[in-house]
Amino acid sequence: MRILVLGGTSFVGRAIAADALRSGAEVTLFNRGRTNPGLFPEARHLRGDRDTGDYAALRTGEWDAVVDVTGYRPRQVDQAMTALGDRVGRYLFVSSHAVYHRSGLAPHSDESAPLRAPLREAEELSEETYGRLKVACEQDVTARYGDRATIVRPGKVAGPHDEQRGLTYWARRAARGGRIALPGRPEQPVQVVDSRDLARLVLRLLQDGRPGAFHAVGPAEPTTLGGLIATCAEVAGTGIELVPVPPETAPPPFFPLVRAEPLWPGQQRDPSRARAAGLPATPLAVTAADVLAWDRERGEPPLGHGFTPEQEALVLAAHDAR
Repeated sequence: MRILVLGGTSFVGRAIAADALRSGAEVTLFNRGRTNPGLFPEARHLRGDRDTGDYAALRTGEWDAVVDVTGYRPRQVDQAMTALGDRVGRYLFVSSHAVYHRSGLAPHSDESAPLRAPLREAEELSEETYGRLKVACEQDVTARYGDRATIVRPGKVAGPHDEQRGLTYWARRAARGGRIALPGRPEQPVQVVDSRDLARLVLRLLQDGRPGAFHAVGPAEPTTLGGLIATCAEVAGTGIELVPVPPETAPPPFFPLVRAEPLWPGQQRDPSRARAAGLPATPLAVTAADVLAWDRERGEPPLGHGFTPEQEALVLAAHDAR
């Protein structure tokens, strides 16, 4: 199978490219060549820049499928489709759960849940614009390729090489053990999908030629935020005590994996369609252990969100004083 990956060297795209190569596919990567440029020497590498509209490298060549990991704006997706035309068999677009309305959603919603209003132009990617831009991208891909269009909507993705740093924060923090300040509620539902499971789903969808939209969420067994942190502690061999603290003590702009209660249904989406299509179910403990090992190997650089040890100590001291 000849697969073109738009992206392919960072986190999700990296996992997809690696899985495709393991499967024996002939893989071409199209990107700027700036992120991990030496990765996957066995693949063909084409250079271009989606931000500037440089798709010259895609003017020739044919592929059985394209996987669009780096399309965030309709303009980027439309330009890619124009460059590729009918020289690709299937167009798989990696979208997001941000396409759905965030409030008023019932638990266990499937892919038919209402989408947000599409947005075609925005200067910045933000909480307000990101999901709506993805909706417009989905619409354009489906309009152009019809039954040859596949949409994958991941929830929170976790795994080695995770620059989103959600599970990474909790794996690292639980490994230190002791009292953990949690600016949320332990019973909050959480869904995280292993990046390697997401990659396997993408390849299965391409191999089987499946159209339509698919939720990529995990783990297989429902879990909570408290349960996720406890799992991280178990794989690290540490003892912890969760200490719920007021949400307003969390540093901006957000706290890893913590959601306000009205948003909890968004952490309880139905993965049955994706499971039936081949989405694997790596145990959460395996994902957490692999993230912890990767984080230690790279030297545990600053994450840029969550509590620093100093901030957490102050929050816990204030909690005890109350």
